Amino acid sequence: MTDLSHVDETGAVRMVDVGGKPLSRRRAVARAEVRMAPATAARLRDLPKGDALTTAQLAGIMAAKRTSDLIPLCHPLPLSLVDVQLTVGESSVEITAVAETTAQTGVEMEALTAASVAALTVYDMAKAVDKEMVVAEVRLLEKTKADL
Repeated sequence: MTDLSHVDETGAVRMVDVGGKPLSRRRAVARAEVRMAPATAARLRDLPKGDALTTAQLAGIMAAKRTSDLIPLCHPLPLSLVDVQLTVGESSVEITAVAETTAQTGVEMEALTAASVAALTVYDMAKAVDKEMVVAEVRLLEKTKADL
C-alpha cells in the first residue's frame, strides 16, 4: 500500500502541494445508485419536467462546485464542466456525474461529490413514500489526465 497523500511522515494531516505540477486536462466520472421500490421509481419516472430529478441534477452540480468547502483538504478547482445525469430504472435511479478541469490536480472528488449529493437529493425527495430506499455503490468509474 502506498503512503496516504494527505498525511505527512509524522502522521499529521496536510494539504498536498501541487504548486510544482504542470497544468493538465483532467476528467473524472463517478456513479451512484438509489435503490427503491418499483412503485417509487414509477412515481419518479412519471413526474413532469422540473421535478425531483431536475432538483437532484442541480444539487449534484452545485455540490461539485463546493467540494473544497465540504472535503477539508481538497483544492478548490476551476471546473470547466460538471454534468449530472439521472436515469430511472425499474427499481432504482442511477446517477452519473462527470467533472472536468484544467488544473494541477484531479477532479475525482468533485465527480464523487456530485453523484453522492444527487443521490441524497433523490432520497430526500422520495423518502416520504419509500422508507426502504438505499443509497448504494458510490464509486469512481473513470479518471483521466491529458498533458497540455
